[in-house]
Amino acid sequence: MGFFKRFRTPKTTVTFEIPRSSFPLGSSISGTITVSSKEEFDATEVRAELRCSEKRRRERWVYNERLRRDVRHVYWDTAILLSEDFKVSGPMHIVPGFKKMFPIKVDIPAGGRETLDGIDVSVSWFIKGVVAVNDRPDPTSETIELQIIRAAMPTAKEEVKMVACEYCGSLMPANSSSCPVCGAPRKSL
Repeated sequence: MGFFKRFRTPKTTVTFEIPRSSFPLGSSISGTITVSSKEEFDATEVRAELRCSEKRRRERWVYNERLRRDVRHVYWDTAILLSEDFKVSGPMHIVPGFKKMFPIKVDIPAGGRETLDGIDVSVSWFIKGVVAVNDRPDPTSETIELQIIRAAMPTAKEEVKMVACEYCGSLMPANSSSCPVCGAPRKSL
């Protein structure tokens, strides 16, 4: 390998495909990473990288000598909430004309934060496919921004016992005081 070749990404196309971009917390993402190469190189692994980052707007007051007063400085503070790598393949030798699809299943943690875009704070989720190469930049797929939503809790529905009306014979809930069809009051509760 030439000296300048180690500063270039291998001539490889990496695509990461998922069925949709919106998922609830605690769910799994099933997708495929497709690698097609036009160059020969050794890859250390094929993986998917899942990242969750939070940006918060902060401000502080700094005394300005020239203006002789305090001046407000606004800046964005960034924190990485989640950084996980999901390995789908180990080391391999890739040759020109190589094309392979790697199925992958990525789990979103149930205790994470949902996607949020506000005035003072934003939470973003990103995922991409990567072919790791030693001593060279890694070829990556396009970064996909995910919409992570709070998982909806299933509502417990009580089973209502139905009884027949003594006057018209139609069914009504056992906890009602009068018939919804004829309006007659129930005699026995």
